[in-house]
Amino acid sequence: MFNGERYLKEAINSIVAQTYRPLEVVVVDDGSTDTTAEIAKALSAGANPGVRIRYEHQTNSGAAAARNRGIELASGSILAFLDADDMWTRDKLSLQIAALHDNPDRNAVFGHMQQFISPEMDDVTRLSLRCPTHAMPGYTHCSMLIRRGAFVRIGMFDTEWQLGEFVAWYLRAIENNLTTMMLPDVVLRRRLHDRNQGVNKRDSQTDYVRILKASLDRRRQKGPRI
Repeated sequence: MFNGERYLKEAINSIVAQTYRPLEVVVVDDGSTDTTAEIAKALSAGANPGVRIRYEHQTNSGAAAARNRGIELASGSILAFLDADDMWTRDKLSLQIAALHDNPDRNAVFGHMQQFISPEMDDVTRLSLRCPTHAMPGYTHCSMLIRRGAFVRIGMFDTEWQLGEFVAWYLRAIENNLTTMMLPDVVLRRRLHDRNQGVNKRDSQTDYVRILKASLDRRRQKGPRI
């Protein structure tokens, strides 16, 4: 995360509040210049029993690099991700780990997400943000739980992209036959605000086109399936 002081405490608290134990939480600070470090370290010191929070600082290198660093530091056989401005629902991990246990042929499990406009946004900002009122399938890293071995097989997040690094990863996963399932339960509350990446990195929107082209090129090189 980079300069996540505004919402970081809520994000980490939503992890600590999970009904599943034990938990290993790796907080990767992507070169923040605000009070992110102080907040993360304070929460780490006061973590609940069964929850280990580790803080790691790195030079600003982007979201993909931060997630990759977190994967390298994590010791568990199951991986999950959360951005500093979003929140998991209380049973997120319990539901998804149970689903993986009951479906050993699945590599990863997703859940639905519910978007909301952050309550401190002013009326002008609210009008500029499109926020569906219904829950929707959450094909995003923050709603995914994945077996570590399956993630390693697909490969790390590509640090080339400013936007769409998960889209790029997921396309590679599909190409390499990652087996997934989607739970009907809401597992993620996605916050909309004036600092979302899609708002602040509009000049990088062409990344999505390049990501799609790269996927199509790889499929053409592999040729038709027989």
